[in-house]
Amino acid sequence: MIEWIIFALIGVITGMFSGLLGLGGGLIVVPSLMAVFTWQALPEQNLMHIAIGTSLMTITITSLSSSYAHHKYQHINWLVFKLLVPGLVLGGLVGAYLATLVSSNLLQRCFALYVFSVVIQMWIPKLPSVSTKLLKKQSLSLFGILAGAISALVGIGGGSLVVPYLTMAKQSMQKSIGTSAACGFPISVAAVTGFIVFGQHHDVNNKWLMGQIHWQAFFGIISMSILFSILGAKLTKTLPVKILKQVFSIVLLVVAINLIK
Repeated sequence: MIEWIIFALIGVITGMFSGLLGLGGGLIVVPSLMAVFTWQALPEQNLMHIAIGTSLMTITITSLSSSYAHHKYQHINWLVFKLLVPGLVLGGLVGAYLATLVSSNLLQRCFALYVFSVVIQMWIPKLPSVSTKLLKKQSLSLFGILAGAISALVGIGGGSLVVPYLTMAKQSMQKSIGTSAACGFPISVAAVTGFIVFGQHHDVNNKWLMGQIHWQAFFGIISMSILFSILGAKLTKTLPVKILKQVFSIVLLVVAINLIK
């Protein structure tokens, strides 16, 4: 019973901060699950793989919910999304495959480096517009592969990669965020498929595991994250989001330092 409560609490925190700060849930879910799985005494060599795979599984649901909300406000560039999808799917599969080949410690360091990049991104000014040439089919395909692979390796929905890219391609911030939310679905589905298929060779005796997905953690997190993401979004009108984001960036920095040891 205690495990269900813990996973639900992770869902509460993930949903709240995702809705309030517009950050991907993977930043919270992955290190939180690492701590829980360590407490549950899952094999150390599988900890990061399972945390990342499970994080990606939660994104398959949260991305659909977020995409629906953005679609209602016409904040998704569906043409750009369609051009990105093949690359995102291929990259997600490749990233998941590569993740199953490397050690949990190496994945942990990769995640820490990614968190460092997010922290830096939080403190720098808005990225400049570059050129709409970045929206050409070939450019979007190559970027999609890269974004999908990185997202699968660190258990995210790709928002911190897709949003800056689309902003530099002269898309509005609303369109960039909305399109990025939609991109989380093909990335996560492809990556989760890869973790289930390629992760079967790991011998972990746990009834909740299939491949690298921990289903108890998934259901526990999802049960609360969607509800509290809505609440978090509403609180953006009353709370100092900029200050909270900077405080959260410091927390992320501490997490990254601990993970990179």
